[in-house]
Amino acid sequence: MPKEPSVKRGRKTDAPQAPLVPPPEPPRNYGPRGIAALLAPITRPAFKKRAPAAAQLFADWPQLAGPELCARASPVKFAGGTLTLGCSGPTAMELQFVEAQIIERLNMGLGQGTVERLRFVQASPRLPAPPAPRPRPPNIAPPPGLPEGELGEALAKLYLGLKTRG
Repeated sequence: MPKEPSVKRGRKTDAPQAPLVPPPEPPRNYGPRGIAALLAPITRPAFKKRAPAAAQLFADWPQLAGPELCARASPVKFAGGTLTLGCSGPTAMELQFVEAQIIERLNMGLGQGTVERLRFVQASPRLPAPPAPRPRPPNIAPPPGLPEGELGEALAKLYLGLKTRG
């Protein structure tokens, strides 16, 4: 008895169907990679949440705002053309008077129309850490035989400075 060809969706096929096999995975590279290749999957979701202008605003805040504004306020959020700045209460009142100049300065750096409004929330700006106290110089006695008076004192200070710097 002859074998009847199977009909599948209007086509005749004589050969039996081969099982579906997933394609092989490409070989993995375990060699060293650059940091950019590792950071891209991590930073991509963050940049999807924030527009590129907002990312630039947060990254370049000290240059865009200037040293005085940077010391008094810090960006908290940027959405829909509204920049939210965190600052103290009295500072917020002062900055409301110069709001137009701040917006103009930020838009010069970011592009026209990026920042439309400012909103102020009470938050303490990040202050720079105070400098570490300098260690006290050890008690080093000046060498004997220095002259008396101002010259002797100056030579003693010079000797102390040279000894403490090593």
